[in-house]
Amino acid sequence: MTPRSITEIAFADLMALEPHGPDTFLAEAARYPWGTRLFGGQVVAQALRAGIATVDRGRHVHSLHSYFIRPGSHSEPVRFEVERLRDGRSFCTRQVVARQSSGAILNLSASFQVDEDQPDVHVTRGPVPAPDDPALTDQSWGALLQRRSIQLDDGRLGFWIRLDAELPDDPVVHACGLAFMSDSAPAWPARSIHPNFDGDMRNRDQFQLASLDHAVWFHRPTIASDWHWFETRPHGLAGGRGVVSADVFGRDGDHVATIAQQVLVRHRPPVDAARS
Repeated sequence: MTPRSITEIAFADLMALEPHGPDTFLAEAARYPWGTRLFGGQVVAQALRAGIATVDRGRHVHSLHSYFIRPGSHSEPVRFEVERLRDGRSFCTRQVVARQSSGAILNLSASFQVDEDQPDVHVTRGPVPAPDDPALTDQSWGALLQRRSIQLDDGRLGFWIRLDAELPDDPVVHACGLAFMSDSAPAWPARSIHPNFDGDMRNRDQFQLASLDHAVWFHRPTIASDWHWFETRPHGLAGGRGVVSADVFGRDGDHVATIAQQVLVRHRPPVDAARS
């Protein structure tokens, strides 16, 4: 089957997993603007969806941790194998391995919790520009993800991000939508503090960037098709790797998630310099 472009596929279709044996699922792989490689956020979201399919509806994801093992390809579906590590009274844990013919491409662990009547304390955000502020740079891609960015102080970057999609009234789909969006911002701040970065946010050729590992903590339910403010900050570079964290807020100011990611950051010298 010819892979569909991200401009032709609905997010709900990406989350529609096909059972393929006990606790095993197949999912469609979309074609993205940058070539044959899959978007890591897609694989994370689908792996989370596979894990959720083996969990009672009364338990909701509160965290995930994943390693990107090798690039995925849009040329074939992705197979998700779920292992039920633990089912406790309050928490349960799942491990999910995403595979293609090249081997494992992602390993994800997710933890789920029953709802508990406990104090709800918010972290507040400072004033931020509106999503339609002309000071923001439009970095949207495809027809599914809208993203607008602005440089903040101390190497931080701010992003307004939303899924441009019609989503069902299902908290599972919206949690997976947030997981999809979570990989669309963290690499940029790691690049922005590199001594060779020239300040051009739209130049993809200056650096090789790749997500190495990725964690999301889900604090509160949200609507993935609404705008979310991602306030991202770098934590330094060493050995070609950078660490970035982000707080994610709904447009109403609710703190809905926290993200941490380690990113591969390799500067690509200009072609003429590389040949000399």
